Amino acid sequence: MKLIALLTLVSWMLSGHTAASTFSEDVPLYAVSLVGSPYRLGGNSPETGLDCSGLVGHVFKQVAGIVLPRDSRAIRDVAQPLAQADLQPGDLVFFNTLNRAFSHVGIYLGDNRFVHATSSRTNTVMVSSLADRYWRTRFDGARRVPRPAGGVLPAYSDE
Repeated sequence: MKLIALLTLVSWMLSGHTAASTFSEDVPLYAVSLVGSPYRLGGNSPETGLDCSGLVGHVFKQVAGIVLPRDSRAIRDVAQPLAQADLQPGDLVFFNTLNRAFSHVGIYLGDNRFVHATSSRTNTVMVSSLADRYWRTRFDGARRVPRPAGGVLPAYSDE
């Protein structure tokens, strides 16, 4: 799995994204580096395991110092809605995977791909395509995490 992550990262860099100097480049690059990390329900560490919202929270905290809520529906509430056509790398994509709206979240990479932690297929962090029938039929929307002053979103505090 780490080989797949490395190949994805190299492919991303060769496609013109060599300078990871902006928020929209740093978030997906770091997220891709976690491909192959183990899945663990409630997990928020690549070493011990990540679930979908744990992955998103870990990436945004490490890369941008942004503290996000712990579950996907709460993350939805603090992020700004956007049309699927307006997706940029680093944006969030949400899915209905448990017969509940916004029950799964991933980080958009560009080219219709996203990285997410899943228990159902590989039990790891992986890259999938929004064009896959499974994800296309469960797509719930896209959101953008604002860049807050001080690292904590105005609508959320973990205290």
